[in-house]
Amino acid sequence: MRVILVDDERLALQQLRKALECDVSGIQVIGMFSDPAHVVEDIKKLQPDAVFLDIHMPEISGLKLGEQLQELVPSIEIVFVTAYDRYAVQAFEMYALDYVMKPIQSSRLQKTVQRLREKIETGEDNKQELEPPFICCFNQLRFQLPGEEAQTVKWRTSKAQELFTYLLHHRERVIDRNTLIELLWPDFEMDRAAKQLYTTAYHIRQTLKSNRMEAVSISSGDLEAGYRLTVGEVRIDTEEWENKVKQLGPIDLHNVAQHEQALKLYKGDYLGDYEYMWAEQERERLRLLWLRHAQDLSQFYMEQGRWQGVIKVNQRIQQLLPDNEESYFTLMQLYDSLGYRGRMEEQYWLLISRLEQEMGVTVSANIRAWYENKKPLHC
Repeated sequence: MRVILVDDERLALQQLRKALECDVSGIQVIGMFSDPAHVVEDIKKLQPDAVFLDIHMPEISGLKLGEQLQELVPSIEIVFVTAYDRYAVQAFEMYALDYVMKPIQSSRLQKTVQRLREKIETGEDNKQELEPPFICCFNQLRFQLPGEEAQTVKWRTSKAQELFTYLLHHRERVIDRNTLIELLWPDFEMDRAAKQLYTTAYHIRQTLKSNRMEAVSISSGDLEAGYRLTVGEVRIDTEEWENKVKQLGPIDLHNVAQHEQALKLYKGDYLGDYEYMWAEQERERLRLLWLRHAQDLSQFYMEQGRWQGVIKVNQRIQQLLPDNEESYFTLMQLYDSLGYRGRMEEQYWLLISRLEQEMGVTVSANIRAWYENKKPLHC
């Protein structure tokens, strides 16, 4: 169990850590804080299972801080550590799993930790039961069950994979049989193609069952009408990512960390590992949405003077979209303003290499002119 400790008295922190690590098994203290502000800054990065939190601190009450921590990490369990009498403690219990009275008794601490362990283990079990599976569409189609890593799907045939993916792309809609036949078996006679479609749909159902993805279903109803794929409560990573970006709103100091996380959640192109022409429009739409988001984040960092943030975002753009000239030009201008001539030139020649040598595309005239204009200034 990973825990953090918060107390404005450093000696009290040391004593509690010693009591936890020496008297209780299975506890890992991953952080100790005497400044409440530092807890708020680090809590999301640490993601502890529980916090042992002193009630009486000069800058902020433990009750108030506990509420803030629960907002930042909703799954966290709180144990208050207090010298107050039991009548006062009764008011704290509505916020916390437990409390420990000072001076701390080893037997009482062990009971608290046991309660914590039971609550966390029960919570994990319930979480796995309640969480729906994921269908991953960034780059490669994969299935992810609750509590497990995403797995590549082994399809019976490439036609089965494409039929499933096409129906997923048009989920919750009936796609008529002729459209599917024209897509997958355009050269077959109609009777033969119809049999192939029926057999392939059967193989998809078997694959879903063997991968424990029974929540996803393909219904045919009237075979003359076509097929429909229904995902139910199953989540789709590209859809979740897009909703997250749209819900965050404009970037500011309060939500910039969430925007950074959303940027990382975009793993690559929509079904990018497959040459499905029918997916290209959606692929380009999501790609441009991510690019605009990345550029907005880069601009925010620039306005805040956070140069490392600008560099990281534009390097990420270059990884996913190596032909995006603006990312190179942004870094060229930044490095030039910071006096890093070598890095500025490196960006220019990296752009030349990728566009002209690898893609056969000429670098924009304005970027070339800007670079040529800079050369005499450093000679």
